[in-house]
Amino acid sequence: MKTLIVYCSSHGTTEKAVRLLSEWLEGEVLAVDLKRDKILFDVNEFDFVVVGGSIHAGNIQGKVKQFIGKHYDVLMTKKVALFLCCWHDGQTAIEQFNDAFPEELRDFSVANGIFGGEFLVSKMNFLERQIVKKVSNITTDTSNLDTTAIMTFVMKINDTFALV
Repeated sequence: MKTLIVYCSSHGTTEKAVRLLSEWLEGEVLAVDLKRDKILFDVNEFDFVVVGGSIHAGNIQGKVKQFIGKHYDVLMTKKVALFLCCWHDGQTAIEQFNDAFPEELRDFSVANGIFGGEFLVSKMNFLERQIVKKVSNITTDTSNLDTTAIMTFVMKINDTFALV
C-alpha cells in the first residue's frame, strides 16, 4: 500500500505528528508539507491519502483547504483519513475539526483524528506571542500532543490495509 500524507505545519507540531504517522503506518509513505514542498506527485498513484493541519489564528491552513478543493473528486475515490492538531479538546476541538474539513469528506474518511497541540512560543513571532499570552496566558513552550490519539488513528488505517 502506498500512502500519501499531505499537511501544513505552522510551528512544527503537525510535522511532529506526521513523523510519528510516517514511522507507524504500514507500507510505503510519502509525507508532503504543502507549505514547504513542491507538489511533484499524482494523488491517483496512492492507495491511501492522509490530510492534516493545525489550527492557526482560528482556522486550518489555507493550503490544506486548497489541496482538498483541488483534489476533492479524487479524494472521494480513495481511502482517506483526516487529522487536526489543535490546542483545545472536547467540543471545541470537534468544532474546529468540523470547520476544517468538508462534512462529506469527514463522513467518507476511514479515520478522523484530533491530536492535541502545542504552543511553541519560542518559534512564534512577536504578534503571535502577544496573542497567545492574552488569549491563553501561555508564555513558554507548552505541549499537549496526544501520541495515544495518533497511535489509535494509525491502528485504524493499518487495519484497513489488512482488509485489502
